[in-house]
Formats: sequence, C-alpha cells, structure tokens
Amino acid sequence: MGIILTHIKNYKKEVIISLIAVVLMVCASLWQPKLLQQVLEAIIKEDNKKMGQIGIYLIGLALMGLIAGVINTIFAAKVAQGISADIREAAFRKIQTFSFGNIEQFSSGNLVVRLTNDINQIQNVVMITLQSLFRIPILFIGSFILAMYTLPQLWWIIVVLVLVILLITMLSFTRMGKHFMIIQKLIDRTNNIAKENLLGIRVVKSFVQEKNELTRFEKVSTKLTEHNITVGVLFSVMIPAFMLAANLAVVGAIFFVGNLVKDDPAVIGSVASFINYLVQIMMAIIIGGMLMMMTSRAAVSIKRLNEIMTTEPDIMYPDVPTEKLAGSVSFEHVSFRYPGDEENTLTDLSFEIEPGEMIGIVGATGAGKSTLAQLIPRLFDPTEGVVKVGGKDIKRVNEKSLREAVSFVLQKAILFSGTIAQNLRHGKRNATDHEMERATKIAQAQEFISKLPLGYEAPVAERSNNFSGGQKQRLSISRGVIGHPSVLILDDSTSALDARSERLVREALNDQLSGTTTIIIAQKISSIIKANRILVLDKGKLVGCGSHEELLRENEIYQEIYETQKGTEEEV
Repeated sequence: MGIILTHIKNYKKEVIISLIAVVLMVCASLWQPKLLQQVLEAIIKEDNKKMGQIGIYLIGLALMGLIAGVINTIFAAKVAQGISADIREAAFRKIQTFSFGNIEQFSSGNLVVRLTNDINQIQNVVMITLQSLFRIPILFIGSFILAMYTLPQLWWIIVVLVLVILLITMLSFTRMGKHFMIIQKLIDRTNNIAKENLLGIRVVKSFVQEKNELTRFEKVSTKLTEHNITVGVLFSVMIPAFMLAANLAVVGAIFFVGNLVKDDPAVIGSVASFINYLVQIMMAIIIGGMLMMMTSRAAVSIKRLNEIMTTEPDIMYPDVPTEKLAGSVSFEHVSFRYPGDEENTLTDLSFEIEPGEMIGIVGATGAGKSTLAQLIPRLFDPTEGVVKVGGKDIKRVNEKSLREAVSFVLQKAILFSGTIAQNLRHGKRNATDHEMERATKIAQAQEFISKLPLGYEAPVAERSNNFSGGQKQRLSISRGVIGHPSVLILDDSTSALDARSERLVREALNDQLSGTTTIIIAQKISSIIKANRILVLDKGKLVGCGSHEELLRENEIYQEIYETQKGTEEEV
C-alpha cells in the first residue's frame, strides 16, 4: 500500500472531508432504527404528537445521510481519480528512464496493461476504501452494541450471525485470491497478442493466418474467461449465502421474541429496530468482504506497479555539468553480451574515429553492426571496455550532453501522431522554420513536404500510415540532423530510398554536415563507398578497416560482400 500512501498525502483535505461525511452517514444509519422503534412505541400508545416529532427527525436524519453520502462520493472520486492519475504519471515517468534492457524485461504490452488495467484496480480500491473505511467498523460496532442494547436477550443470534458471515467470507476470498494474479497475467498476454496482430495485420492477411491468430487469441481468452467465471461463481454464491444467514437470523429473532412478548408487550417495538441492526451488521460484513476482494485484486496490481517503481534503470547517468562534446568516437577493447546470452555479440573492438569523418560499417547479417551503433549513444553499456565520445567516457557525462552530441537514426523509421513539425522538433525542441527547411533539404524530404497543402503542419497519422516507407525514412533523417549533432549515426536508414534519393542524401550529408562525424551502417556497399574509412565486422569482431579500395585489395570478407553486390554496384 506504500505506493498509495505516497500519493494520498497530496489530497489530505479531500480525504478528511470524505471521512467526515462517512461518519455523518453512518451516524444517520445507526440512529434511524432507534427512532423507528420510538415511532412504533408511539403508535402502540397512540401518541400522535410524538409520532409527528419523530417523523420530522427521521426526515432530517435521512436528508443528512443523503447529503453526506453525496459529499463522500464526490470527494472520494476526486481522491481516487487524482491518485490514479499521479501513479500513472509517476510510472510513465519511471518507464522513460528505463534502458532498452529494462523495456525488454517487462515487454511493452505488459507495461501498457500495468499503466491501464492495474492502475484502474488501484483507483477502484481507493474509491471504495474512502466510502467504506470508517463506515464498516463504525457501522459494525455501532449496530452490534445497539442491537445488544435493544434486545439483550437475543445476543447469541448476533454472535452466530457474525461468525457465520465471517466463515463464508474467509472461505470465498481464500479461493478467489489465487485467481487474481493469473487473471492479470492473462490480461497481459491477451493485450500482447492483440497488439502483435494489429501491428502485423498486413503479414497476417498476406499469409492467410487469420484462423491461426484467432485460435491463438481464443486459447488465452478462454483461460481468462474461465478464471473470471470462477471468481464470478464464488462471488455469486457468497452474496446469497450472506442473505440466507441474515434472513435465518431475522427468522430466529422473530421466533424467539414471540416468547418475550407474552411477558412484555412493549418488546414488539424493539423487534423492528433489532432486525434493522442485524441487517446493518450483515451489510457491514458484506461491504467489508467486497473491500477485501477488491483489495486482494488491487494488491496484485500494486505489486506489479511496485516492480516498475523499484526497478533500477540498467543505465544511470552521473550528476555532472552539461558540456559540449566533440565528434570523436573511440572504442577501447569493447565487448558486449546481451542479458541472458552465453556468447558475446561484440568481442574486443578497438578503433578511433576523428571529428568530421564519414565512417561506414558493413558486415553480414548478425555481425553486430547495429549493436555497435547502439553503444555510442549509450542505449546499452558494454560488458567490457570503454566507449568515448569527444574524448570522454560516456559513462562519465550526463544524459543531456550525450543526447545533444549523438543523434541516432534507426532503420525502422518511427514517427509519432501529430504533425511533421512536431516530429521534427523531437530532434530539437525549439527548432525554427529555417532549421526545419535545412534539415528536410539534407534528407531530401523538402520535395514531398512542399507538395502537402499544410506543409510542415501536415498531420502524421497513427503509426505514420499516411506516408510511404521512403518518406518516413527521410523525415526520420531530418529529425536526426536538425539538432546539429556532433555525431550522426545512420543505421541502414536509407534502405527504403531509391538509388537517386540515396545518392542525393549522401551528397547533402557531405556538403551540409562536413563538421559532423557520420557513421553509416549499411547492407549495400554503395551506401558507404565514399566513406573516409569502412569498418568490416564479422561475428562480432573487427576484421578490417580502411578505404573501399584498400579493403577491396586486402580484406577477404569485404571482397566477398562486394562480389555478391557487384552487379548492383556497377549499376549505381
């Protein structure tokens, strides 16, 4: 419950008002049966004046309870909504500090469920707690005492009712609790399958896999339904069992009070009051049981959210002043292994890149090219060795310094819904129109942006489906160069461009970003043939470094790659 207590401090006034309203509401509920008893006694005595007075009291008490109930609900909702919003924001902020490794540990679908469904469970339990936290003990204790005071001869009926209801509650919730964790995990799985299916809908339809995907979804959905039905069945049995116990207690009270009436007819007035208190005792336990059930489910959600909040990011940045980093990059005996892998992805890499150089990186699929690139902006930390940018160990500079110095353009262009300008300003928050034009001209995106009616304010649809693959890559490159980085990394980010556009982008990078160190990862040698130097990777090891001509003469791996692309090279 620590995560709730941390945030509830911001809503002290609302909590106090809500709890005061609960106390007033319970007091009204407890006093009504006593006034009803007095009404019955007045009816027996035919005291019309007293009946009128007590009737007015009853109306006033009902109004007080109604108003207190409305106030309680309003302020409880404010607190519940506020706390859930704060927790959601705190969890999202925490996720933003996670490294790639942390995100992979949880999975994106799992994190989405934790930010939505799990926080909704917490919201519900906060709401019902503020509505019932004080109400249950006060209602239970008050009804118990007043029932004993009203008909002390039937004390044992109250004790038996309480014991029976507590027994039913314990049996029900013991069985329910184990299902809640399973339900949350199945919700995660359902969300992941739905997300994968929607994102890959073109693949699914292209290979006619609708039935297989439906079967996969149905299996998880059926399990989720089964566990929800089990909980529902237990809950549906519990409520009638409560009502049966309460009704038997009422029948017992009426049966046994018959003998008391013979000796004292005035006891009749106490029967209705006693029965009301029995019902209130039962309701207090039922509400408490529901609160226990919701708390049990919320406890699972709280545990899952605590896992997010207590997870330390794999990558931490030191609290040091921001500094301008130059464009040099060096690897000193760097090795890297992904978590859980037994073998290194990169092994003992050492090289230096001077500011302003254009460096190409080639190698077969799985050689470690993208992994090498991800170490430079510190998306991962090396298992061994040191990576330096501008002569500084990147572990010893703050995040802002590194992000301003290194810009990374991915092969898969990811744009956010909004406008073109908003996406470009991810690269530089206060980018001017002139800077956007410069960046888009370098990336050869100005050509199609100028044809759009709204230009830079043209909308970008969800998953940028209103742009082609080449257009998305050009916009992604524009975003990468707009901040004037010291180091620009292009991870096969021109793969969707035609040969002419790719050549124009390369020429623009040479002309417009002559002072920027450019690292180009490419499958095609044509993309890096003009680079100052080319690094050749094979199975995570650096097996060659030099110009195109030098490697073509001396490096067998490079020669092999070149021969497989020779026809294409000649065409280019």
